[in-house]
Amino acid sequence: MERVPDGDRSAAKTDGFAFPTHDRDPSTHQLRLFLTLAQELHFGRAATRLFMTQPALSRQIRMLERKLGVDLLDRTSRSVTLTPAGRALIPEAEQVVSAMAGLRRRATEHSREVRGHLVLGFIAGEAAMPYTHAILGELHRRQPRITVELRALSFGNQVEALANGDVHAALLRSPLPPPLRTIRLATEPRVACLPAADRLAALPDERPVTLTDLADHLVVDMPAQAPRDWWDDWAANPRPDGSPVRFGPVAADIESLLHIVARGQAISFLPAAARRLYPRAGVAYVDMADAPPSTAALAWIPVGQERPVLSCLLDTTRTVVATAAERPRTGGAYRAAGA
Repeated sequence: MERVPDGDRSAAKTDGFAFPTHDRDPSTHQLRLFLTLAQELHFGRAATRLFMTQPALSRQIRMLERKLGVDLLDRTSRSVTLTPAGRALIPEAEQVVSAMAGLRRRATEHSREVRGHLVLGFIAGEAAMPYTHAILGELHRRQPRITVELRALSFGNQVEALANGDVHAALLRSPLPPPLRTIRLATEPRVACLPAADRLAALPDERPVTLTDLADHLVVDMPAQAPRDWWDDWAANPRPDGSPVRFGPVAADIESLLHIVARGQAISFLPAAARRLYPRAGVAYVDMADAPPSTAALAWIPVGQERPVLSCLLDTTRTVVATAAERPRTGGAYRAAGA
């Protein structure tokens, strides 16, 4: 390659090709000004939109034309029009401006990347729910340097794990006691979880079961550590007529609960997703006519200043929930919160 003479600062040549140096390259700022002017076709209006003076805008456009080596505009005392070159270069200018905006956005995302380890608790089948996959997928896209550990919680330790700091947050089912804060994720119907041999399990699909139908059935109970109000709500205790529920054997987790039901010792109530998540021999899931819906929630205990990994999870969750609520429902048992 020939040494470029000091006096020639416009281009470096090699094998007959010329490569412009930096002072010949238009800036994205100049391209942005040109695109605004191409929309307005009026220096005064374009300058107002751009919060700059008309002479300053005119100087920048002339500098851009010199750098590109073409006239972009035909100017008269009464009008401004695009030249053929100006019209032809608009798509390329838009691509450059858009690419630069994307570059800056990506650089900003990297500058805000958080590193750390997030421990996310979950009860029963919450880790397999679509909203959980959506939240964790978006969190990884936003913050790839955050590692996530999913930790199964029992009915008895779901609140204790948050209070002790064993998990940063947890995927649980409402109602949840204070001081827990929650973000509603989705709602779905509750179903009755019955022994397959129960006479009510044989009812036709068009005949949902009522709480009155189940008045003489024992209901699976929870360990003493589980929030009593939480389980009373799930057990519909008391019933609408004021009668108390009779409780049977205690289950510490979902598998114990299903085992008790399969043996015919008691019944329970579960989210409708249990049909898909927990098909079990000896267990039947029956639609309820008068049970309130079930609400899934992300729960955490607020502290003075949220840990960065938790803040990222909460921000991501709010975005995913808001996005899901804007989309039309496409099927399935659950419904996004707010949808």
